[in-house]
Amino acid sequence: MKAMVLTKKQDLEITDQPLEILEMPEPFPGDREVLIKVSACGVCHTELDEIEGRTPPPRFPIVPGHQVIGTVVEAGKFAGRFSPGDRVGVGWIFSSCGSCEFCLRGQDNLCPEFMATGRDAHGGYAQFMTVPEHSAFLIPEVFSDVHAAPLLCAGAIGYRSLRLTGIGNDQRLGLTGFGASAHLVLKMVMHLYPSSRVYVFARSEKEREFARDLGAVWAGDTADRPPENLHSIIDTTPAWKPIVAAMKNLLPGGRLVINAIRKEENDKDELLRLDYPEHLWMEKEIKSVANVARADIREFLELAAEIPLVPEVQVYSLEDANTALLELKQRRIRGAKVLMMS
Repeated sequence: MKAMVLTKKQDLEITDQPLEILEMPEPFPGDREVLIKVSACGVCHTELDEIEGRTPPPRFPIVPGHQVIGTVVEAGKFAGRFSPGDRVGVGWIFSSCGSCEFCLRGQDNLCPEFMATGRDAHGGYAQFMTVPEHSAFLIPEVFSDVHAAPLLCAGAIGYRSLRLTGIGNDQRLGLTGFGASAHLVLKMVMHLYPSSRVYVFARSEKEREFARDLGAVWAGDTADRPPENLHSIIDTTPAWKPIVAAMKNLLPGGRLVINAIRKEENDKDELLRLDYPEHLWMEKEIKSVANVARADIREFLELAAEIPLVPEVQVYSLEDANTALLELKQRRIRGAKVLMMS
């Protein structure tokens, strides 16, 4: 099978070909796994972190990709949830232990043995992949393959972030950064809480214009002050500076939810600007988002089909994965980027 493979840590300031296209053996499903013929796979900012070594895979080579849509080809001996021909999706959660306190209470995203698709196990930048059957999810018929792919991570992690804000109708939500996940959150808010208002903070004027097109009542730069303070803010950036700015824009009792897998070291001095009276007092709080639970994906796919929530997408061939990744690095973004298998 063809696969786009990461063979070592790469610097995208130096190379424009971080992944190699290789011929690999078609995988064989284990006893409780399914073999999937991949049709589409979303491209995520987390792949940049894997490639450049900020959240590196434990071993090389590795096939990235954790927003996977495909068809079940074969099931393992003890795998009975799916039949050949079923269309399924795979997200960031590849596996967890299933027996720790976190798994038992439905917080498998916090499992100490959590394994990530496309980082700890081969992912969807390939024509075939295997996955434990409990980490695959039926895809509603309302979605095409290309529109379903971003729902598996950008959508599901956006859904988890939105739930963690605790926001409701008649409240104001801020979104810092406006890529694949944030644009889906905005659409979710408009469906779930139609009398709420969304404010977007983004460095790029194109992103701000895109946010206004989708229904944001205001869009400004990360450092701008909105016309009114907000009940909650979701941050999707890899930087510390927006954290300080966001805390200043919260109402008393407001919550900042950080939907990011890591923060850059080169601007960590920004945290020294955190002023207790201005940024934290009056019971403001900060909450991080860690991974995504299986329940998040199940619940979100039901919600997405009900809306229906159709992402804005840019489509690339598998062989053009490097182009998509570089454009993501350069913030040439409008919605989500998706690879389609030939």
